[in-house]
Amino acid sequence: MKNKLLIFFKTLLISLILISCSETNKLENVNKIVLFGDSLMSGYGLKDDQTLSIILENDLKEAGYNIKIINGSVSGDTSEDGIDRIDEYTSDSDIDLIILGLGANDMLRRINPDQTENNLRKIIEIIKTKNIKIILAGMKASPTNGLAYKKKFDDIFPKLAEEYNLTLIPFLLKKVALNPKLNQSDGIHPNFEGAKVISETIKESIINFD
Repeated sequence: MKNKLLIFFKTLLISLILISCSETNKLENVNKIVLFGDSLMSGYGLKDDQTLSIILENDLKEAGYNIKIINGSVSGDTSEDGIDRIDEYTSDSDIDLIILGLGANDMLRRINPDQTENNLRKIIEIIKTKNIKIILAGMKASPTNGLAYKKKFDDIFPKLAEEYNLTLIPFLLKKVALNPKLNQSDGIHPNFEGAKVISETIKESIINFD
């Protein structure tokens, strides 16, 4: 009887170890990630060592993932600007995943949401032709743009995520937007503390990536 119990517990222990290894290694094919967005991800107004790319890379290392994060974000970029730049970041065959976070400047400039959607669709299709995985970072429009505009803009991201079967971060600035403690004096761009919150949001999405 004792031998049977011993065998049972050994088998259980081995099973738990295998499950743990499987969970740890599900990102084993992801070694290099590009943050492809605008000033919300580029580190606008922050010191070089406070940028989102550096914070995220360190956060992933602490979680046990040795992944290189590349800052491919440019302040002021719209979705149309992204079309012009995406080839630069998809020509590297070592890129495994892109966090696509454009659209905020489109909203601030009140660009027609249909145009923003079409631009993001083009970027997504270019990335997919290179067999690079995508996480789409959603954005929310300010109510000051009008409720009709807001609904149409906000719907872009879940619509594209469903259409292309992408992992979606519903709102990149979750817990950060409109919080003065997490934003710079302009009330728009995250400060260092805000960037750490955004990093946590993206990190969770990466770790849970299918």
